[in-house]
Amino acid sequence: MPERARPTRTAVPAALVAAGLLLTACGTTPKPDAPAAPRKTAPAQPTAGATAKAAATLGGPGTACALPVSFGLAEGWKPEAIEDPENPEFAALTRQGPAVVRCEVDAKPTGNIGYLRVWTVAKGPARAALEGFVKAADKPSAVTYRETRAGALAATEVTYTSRSALTDEDKEQRAFAVSTPKGAVVIVHLGGMDTDEHRAMLPAYELAKSTAKAL
Repeated sequence: MPERARPTRTAVPAALVAAGLLLTACGTTPKPDAPAAPRKTAPAQPTAGATAKAAATLGGPGTACALPVSFGLAEGWKPEAIEDPENPEFAALTRQGPAVVRCEVDAKPTGNIGYLRVWTVAKGPARAALEGFVKAADKPSAVTYRETRAGALAATEVTYTSRSALTDEDKEQRAFAVSTPKGAVVIVHLGGMDTDEHRAMLPAYELAKSTAKAL
């Protein structure tokens, strides 16, 4: 996942590149899913059937991230566009398989540690793009795909586990992919510091999936 003036770049520490952490914006400090702060002893878990209310819409004109789709943004989540994501100097941080990261939505203001990230792939189909994305993850396992809907759009969704470089444990991941009218594929991915954090953030992910619209 297009010649203009390029911003001044700051070198990315090799250790962060090796850890595969994502860069929020060119020349800024990368923001991993799990900062080096003490873990919460009891991460909040959503109750059965928990839902998130949309406080805003992300992806449309005037929003924080210009995207080929829009979706509802859960209350408290903070979106930020990725600057210069095509820059090859930061490919280890901004690319995963065929996808380029365009936007990340931070859950920390809500008390959780993780991000909802939006990636794009130049061409579909959505299933193939999503498969390439997952194969490039860190030691993916227990991978399950299913055909579903994202709002009114046909979508492919995946659940899997990956190995955390920070905790050396497997953690749950999930993402959905949709094709857009202009041919690009959008992947919306939910990670998290660990499985507990991931599950606590699922209502925001489900809100994005249920409200997705092509622009």
